Amino acid sequence: MDRSLALAVCCSTPFPSESLLADQTLTSSPVFHRQAVIVRMEAGGLDSDGREFKNAAEMWREQVGEEGDLHKRIDWYQNGIGYWQGVEASVDGVLGGYGHVTDADIKGSEAFLNSLLDELLVDRGQNQHLVALDCGSGIGRVTKNLLIRYFNEVDLLEPVSHFMEAARENLAPESLAVDENHKATNFYCVPLQEFTPDSGRYNVIWIQWCVGHLTDDDLISFFKRAKAGLKPGGFFILKENIARNGFVLDKEDRSVTRSDLYFQELFRQCGLHLYRSKDQRGFPEELFAVKMYALTTDVPKQARVTRSKSHANRPRIIK
Repeated sequence: MDRSLALAVCCSTPFPSESLLADQTLTSSPVFHRQAVIVRMEAGGLDSDGREFKNAAEMWREQVGEEGDLHKRIDWYQNGIGYWQGVEASVDGVLGGYGHVTDADIKGSEAFLNSLLDELLVDRGQNQHLVALDCGSGIGRVTKNLLIRYFNEVDLLEPVSHFMEAARENLAPESLAVDENHKATNFYCVPLQEFTPDSGRYNVIWIQWCVGHLTDDDLISFFKRAKAGLKPGGFFILKENIARNGFVLDKEDRSVTRSDLYFQELFRQCGLHLYRSKDQRGFPEELFAVKMYALTTDVPKQARVTRSKSHANRPRIIK
């Protein structure tokens, strides 16, 4: 759900930006320094009232109960959706009053995507029919400003119905500055935890500011199902707020901001390989740090590029 900046405003004060590598590439192995990660997974966290938890397990037991407690789990998701059903379907609304950061967000995302297309798709996908899935698509902000310029088709996944209706309007052909070979195709008004993609459909699955609404178990289950939706050589891009340590629970919109190492342990449990990570730059200091992750299902080999270097570095954008 393209809207987690609202969470960052109320919780970022005790968790200032983490000192992390700005651009980390891991192409040889999925090594995540397991012992250190397990320790960090046991790190405590806070909720938006300042209450402390000993570890994530304690927090999740309180929020969604023990395994099999369907009522508390249903309440968790219904309350999260209910919060966003009361938010205006606009850029400012989905970004929690921080609509002015959208340009910096798209710029950072585009640079990250470009580097990955250069390295992971043969000839940047030239002469291929490229398809992306935009998870937590909100009103279609990322699709309209970024994905639809690089992919022939983009499918959108969003559980909040009035956001999805706005996305349909925003992505109507007459509203787009791309040619007829680039379009928004399918609009799925379905929660992430209930969605299974068509097998082998996507070159890229883009997931931004939405997995904070998933429990750890549902996050892992989603990625395991979504792996089957990737084409050979396809990959995930995850863009999320990052807590300095442990986690931060937002009690108002029912979401959790996880630390970098918390995420890395979840990636390991998903069977995913961290190919590259990069920090988002240019956001206001009062917001959480934001990090982009490129995740692959196999240890990737750098794609063969047959074009000249000058051409290879040219963005593939439809004007």
